[in-house]
Amino acid sequence: MRNRKASPAVAAAAAFLVGMLSGMPIAYGYIGPGAGFAFLSSFLIFFFIFLLAFFVLITLPVRMVLRALRRRRAGKPGRCRRVVILGLDGMSPTLARHMMDAGTLPNFSTLAGMGAFHPLRTTAPSASPVAWSTFQTGTNPGKHNIFDFLTRNKRTYLPELSSARIEPPGRSLKLGRYRIPIGRPRLSLLRKSQPFWKVLGEQGIFSMVLRVPITFPPERFHGVLLSGMCVPDLRGSQGSFTYFTTGAEGNGDPTGGMRLAAKRKDGLIRGSLPGPPNPLRPDAGALEVPFTVTPNGDSDSVVLECQGNRVELKERKYSPWVRVTFRAGPGFSASGICRFYIRQIEPDFELYVTPIHIDPDRPSLPISHPFTYAPYLGKVFGPYATLGLAEDTWAVNEGIIDGEAFLEQVHAIHEEREKMLFDAMDKVEEGLVVCVFDATDRIQHMFWRDGTDDGAVREVYQRMDEMVGRVTAKLGEDDVLIVMSDHGFGSFRRCVNLNAWLKEKGFLHLKDGADECEDYFKGVDWSKTRAYAVGLGGIFINEAGREGRGIVPPGGEKDNVKKAIAEGLAELEDGPSGGKVVSRVIDTAECYWGPYRENAPDLIAGFADGYRVDWDSVTGKFGSTVIRDNEKAWGGDHCIDPDLVPGVFFCNRPAAVERPGIVDIAPTVLDAFGVAVPKYMDGRPILSWKDEEKGG
Repeated sequence: MRNRKASPAVAAAAAFLVGMLSGMPIAYGYIGPGAGFAFLSSFLIFFFIFLLAFFVLITLPVRMVLRALRRRRAGKPGRCRRVVILGLDGMSPTLARHMMDAGTLPNFSTLAGMGAFHPLRTTAPSASPVAWSTFQTGTNPGKHNIFDFLTRNKRTYLPELSSARIEPPGRSLKLGRYRIPIGRPRLSLLRKSQPFWKVLGEQGIFSMVLRVPITFPPERFHGVLLSGMCVPDLRGSQGSFTYFTTGAEGNGDPTGGMRLAAKRKDGLIRGSLPGPPNPLRPDAGALEVPFTVTPNGDSDSVVLECQGNRVELKERKYSPWVRVTFRAGPGFSASGICRFYIRQIEPDFELYVTPIHIDPDRPSLPISHPFTYAPYLGKVFGPYATLGLAEDTWAVNEGIIDGEAFLEQVHAIHEEREKMLFDAMDKVEEGLVVCVFDATDRIQHMFWRDGTDDGAVREVYQRMDEMVGRVTAKLGEDDVLIVMSDHGFGSFRRCVNLNAWLKEKGFLHLKDGADECEDYFKGVDWSKTRAYAVGLGGIFINEAGREGRGIVPPGGEKDNVKKAIAEGLAELEDGPSGGKVVSRVIDTAECYWGPYRENAPDLIAGFADGYRVDWDSVTGKFGSTVIRDNEKAWGGDHCIDPDLVPGVFFCNRPAAVERPGIVDIAPTVLDAFGVAVPKYMDGRPILSWKDEEKGG
């Protein structure tokens, strides 16, 4: 999607808030949530939904005729009637093989026996936004422009969300204390190229695409789509929880959320849930929704009252989704949904509130294509998670919820997604169904140890196996099933601060008198700095003419700096263990090509198993410590040497190659439908059809 103007209805409801959020800290994906984007909704959106639904209904016969005509022009006959793709984020081929050999994944074993099972080459880096963008487009990152969760602003050096951008209207109207932006905001999907389902749509082939990462904001195509990773919460962050307590408030807010006081008085407990900033009064802070909690005598339950909702909560049990509406003024409101979880009632009351998801029934910004698809799913299945990173790993990292509560949350979200998948399979008799599930990734991040022993990890693999069995039972003989993952997994025991190492080796300099650097490179002397790191392993040369205050001339001198960094990291050893920290350093000039290569890091640190970039280094914070223990619950990761963490590829058809890559999935699907693979794609069709006697 290029810079796209929001529809008039959405713009009318949203424009006044965008300017409030555009100057706030960026969203951090897996690193830690920050503010990104949010909109308010109004009755105009629902009027628009009604008109759109009416238009879709009256034009259905015409669209069916046009679809049939496009299919006749689609080219060579397809080899299949339907393709179903299950994306199991983070599934490891090593662990899958181990469990298959042990007989605990019978449906995966059956699938492998009737077709194919191979490790799937991932991208460099092996990060979800990069890999899933390559999955969609069939291209290397130099053509789709996604190189990490974060990118850097070339002018300011500040980290920014790599996948999407929102630009506010250029003008605003001031009315006393109020400020109302004028004009339309622009939503930009920074992933370039085009997804293969759009190519299919141009040939009249319909697709239903559910929760594929880096599909926000959604693009138009012949099908329906629910956006995945990088959809913000209602506060505009990538997921910020709230924790209320009547006890001591502690020292500051936890990473990934906020700690607030709840007040106990006259037998009642009161609090106020903060939402997005007040769009009409920038000086008024966040909009809030008050709530009251009434204990049920000596029992272990309470009654929570919020905006007319009465919900009975038991200790250590989640509430259902609860709708909360933040009102800024007549006609201006934002609707969200969240779940409440009582940690304890006595002696101190402790309440965890999930991030406030955009309400799928009343979406305050486009999270689906068409706009009506998200409300449709809400009407059919009830409220569901819409946040891109819906499973709250940061609440576990910060000790706000324990592993048991986290697993309950993850599996509940997975159940919602399963319902959508089987609904899509029932509706698409011919065409494409894609659904990505996150439970494998999130559980391995929090429970992975060595990948073989942890019960939670093995349980989620078995749950995926059971789902694959049910999907297989719904397939016809002309259907193709692909089960794949974007990468595998490794352990994360030690943190490596790349910026601290660059400073230690003289590539990065602080201003005189400074020993440490705060977030966002505060204190860096760019006039002396030759290299710096942003994101989960990317290193940028401070190149003259490219970076805002670059000093390294392009050409031979830049190559010398890259070589010195690569050789230095190759020699880096961990003091206590003496182990090798970096498996290899990847020069992106050798693996990226295309129009967006200049936006990429110059080098990528491919860490050895057990190591990952430090939490602080990601956003430019560092001191003198280069390597330290990872003390967070997040003990598994995949942002290491890509060769160490391939994904999985299962199919009910045999593969024609031994080493398929994620870049091959898009051309493989196009070829299965008889659609010519565009010349810009870097992948190749990988299925063997030599035993097939009939076309699609």
